[in-house]
Amino acid sequence: MTMIGFPPRPADRWSLATWQNAPANRWSFQHVREVVPTARVSRGGTTATPLPMAGGFDPEQAVWRLEGNWSTVADVIADTYTDGFLVLHRGQVVTEQYPEGMPADRPHILMSVSKSVVGALVGILADEGAIDVLTAVDAYVPELAGSGYRGATVQDVLDMRSGVRFSETYLDPAAEVRLLEQVIGWAPRTDPDLPTSMYDYLATLRADRAHGTAFEYRSCETDILAWVCERATGSRLTELLSSRIWAKLGCEQDMDAAVDPAGAVFADGGLSATLRDLGRFGQMLLDGGFAHGRPVVPGWWITDSLAGAADTRDTFAASGNGSWLPGGGYRNQFWLPGGREVLLCLGIHGQLIWIEPARELVVVKLSSWPLPQQPALLLDTFAAIDMIGFQLTLG
Repeated sequence: MTMIGFPPRPADRWSLATWQNAPANRWSFQHVREVVPTARVSRGGTTATPLPMAGGFDPEQAVWRLEGNWSTVADVIADTYTDGFLVLHRGQVVTEQYPEGMPADRPHILMSVSKSVVGALVGILADEGAIDVLTAVDAYVPELAGSGYRGATVQDVLDMRSGVRFSETYLDPAAEVRLLEQVIGWAPRTDPDLPTSMYDYLATLRADRAHGTAFEYRSCETDILAWVCERATGSRLTELLSSRIWAKLGCEQDMDAAVDPAGAVFADGGLSATLRDLGRFGQMLLDGGFAHGRPVVPGWWITDSLAGAADTRDTFAASGNGSWLPGGGYRNQFWLPGGREVLLCLGIHGQLIWIEPARELVVVKLSSWPLPQQPALLLDTFAAIDMIGFQLTLG
């Protein structure tokens, strides 16, 4: 087990090259403050809002697995490297589980669930008039005028439809997504010519097609949005996330935000939070953007996110992602499953928030999958969520 002992044996310690890999990631995903530099996103000075408890959860519900056999919800939770699992129905906790002993008050890395938090912030700033989503990002950040992002609108970037070339192939060490990790200090530096800060690196990216056309998932888009938010408001992202979102939810714990050597938040995957506080975030979105009767995210932004643009589903299908999310889409930094109204926040290695208004359901799952992307684990999780929602709705 990683980092056991005083001190741990060298073979049991994480390194910058291994901390995201199994088995080290089970420890490191819960101890990000000890792995990379982080900044604080304050929960504010208010008393944490209790999450009421309810019954109605049956872990032995039957689930049809991708491999072609019947199983149970409990088996799916056990088999998918779950660190924390929370289900809220009508605002009440029907199950809260930490199968491997993660403390309830410990922040866990969100990976790309972070993107949806940043997307919500953009919606808030758009509602305030600080950001116009139809304006080009280089109007807010002039340094991008010489990059591939020149002319891409904020909405293009929100929907991952800029024309910028950026490979998200996680198992390729030469992919841009992995080079970005070298820049921010998440991986050993093998290319000495890379910039030493994230924003400098983003300004070097180039486009290979017209903006606003094809959908392609690229983590760099969220980092561009964070830069736009900071420039539009003159405030650091940690302050914006705290004042506009985290301090309004009645959270129990501060959120952590990983930062690069220049202090920029790694917005596309560097946030860490507790399971219960993520439930509060999901519940706020389920409640139309309100928390405790006070507005947080504008309702029109949530409606727009659920509906997508007129061509969202067609563009998504053309991207090839329909094999794992048939009929799906992507809007405002949320995934949209097909056939139902759901806001889906996803992160590699098994991080997830499922927000389904029709069934008044919020599900949060924090995990430490061995590999960044494991479709069978994800689709089995979807099946378990669907069965949980079916049972709770009948009840």
